[in-house]
Amino acid sequence: MKKVTSILIGAGIRGGYVYSQYALDHPDEFQVVAVAEPDKERRELFAAKHHIPAELCFESYEELLKKEKMADCAMVCTQDKMHYEPVVMAMEKGYHVLCEKPMSPDKKEIIKMGEMAKKYNRILSVCHVLRYSPFFSKLKELLEAGRIGRLMTIQHMEEVGYWHHAHSFVRGNWRNSEESSPMILQKCCHDMDIMLWLADSSCESISSFGELSYFKEENAPEGATAYCLDGCPHREECAFYAPRFYLEHPKAIEDGLVYAVTDPADTPHVLEALEKGPYGRCVFHCDNTVVDHQTVDIKFENQVTASFLMTAFTNQCARRIRLMGTKGEIKGDMDAGIIELTDFVSGNQEKIQLHTPAKGHNGSDMSMMHDFVRMVGEGKKGKTDASVSVESHLMALAAEEARKTEQVIEFRGFCK
Repeated sequence: MKKVTSILIGAGIRGGYVYSQYALDHPDEFQVVAVAEPDKERRELFAAKHHIPAELCFESYEELLKKEKMADCAMVCTQDKMHYEPVVMAMEKGYHVLCEKPMSPDKKEIIKMGEMAKKYNRILSVCHVLRYSPFFSKLKELLEAGRIGRLMTIQHMEEVGYWHHAHSFVRGNWRNSEESSPMILQKCCHDMDIMLWLADSSCESISSFGELSYFKEENAPEGATAYCLDGCPHREECAFYAPRFYLEHPKAIEDGLVYAVTDPADTPHVLEALEKGPYGRCVFHCDNTVVDHQTVDIKFENQVTASFLMTAFTNQCARRIRLMGTKGEIKGDMDAGIIELTDFVSGNQEKIQLHTPAKGHNGSDMSMMHDFVRMVGEGKKGKTDASVSVESHLMALAAEEARKTEQVIEFRGFCK
């Protein structure tokens, strides 16, 4: 396979530190040759890391995409509402595209992106990384092998983690649905995609309930300050005290969350950024609007039913699932890498222990990049395509519509 070259649009955490890492780990397979990023410091740091000359560094995607096509593909890793234009422009220019999820919070834009990929015969791969995890790949294998007979019911839970929710969905970039997208789309389009994949059928109808119940002004303890470092009297007993999380919690470093606060991430820079920056705000004094807990019920066209639960109020950031079939059932814990299968006829129980790396969605991020590079470089078929991503995104938007209207949404009618 020849080396695949790429441009990067958006050098934030996902684009600048996660997906582009594949180029550093596999320089013989993949190379980033140009970058568009409005933040000057971030752009220069990325360029230095990937040896990109100054003339191929741009402040905007418009500047970059006005140039003649210079690579095989484009990675679009901007904010949720900033995907549509660069994705379409890149496909029109001749690039295959890797698009960070969600594709867009706008139904018409989602459908149009799928149509454009087909029109221009481009690969449009959306970062539904969970399909590439050892855990969900094994579940799919067990279902296809008929190990539990005909699948009837899916029960799936996403434990967001109190600390992750506070970072991303109360203080962070995805806190406000008007600025980004609803929680069920931004965080849970992975899960909609996985349930669609495992059910192996299109959605027929969907309902949902959920609220923003806790992270709001009315729940602020008396005397809680606007910023944690303003001398908040509750800092010792508050689970969300920002300096303690970003300087002491292991996940702040392991998952790269501290780099959203500041880079470099040494103690003086972190404390300075928390004084008046968004990540130093009290979780009860933010402008967040997305829900902190939600349930979704789905009926698929093949009569499989699914129940999904998302909650911020857990210690772990984890996913757990049960698959119930006519001949057996499966219980699974993605982060522990454990799958337990019970056969109804024999009564036998089988425990499968998988190797699941701790980082990168349990190894899914790099597996997805490996797949995408081969899709572009060798013309291989990947685990998903634009049309499937369109359907799972529309399922998320239908769930949000169901939540807001408290109605059951007929899916095919919603997609028109």
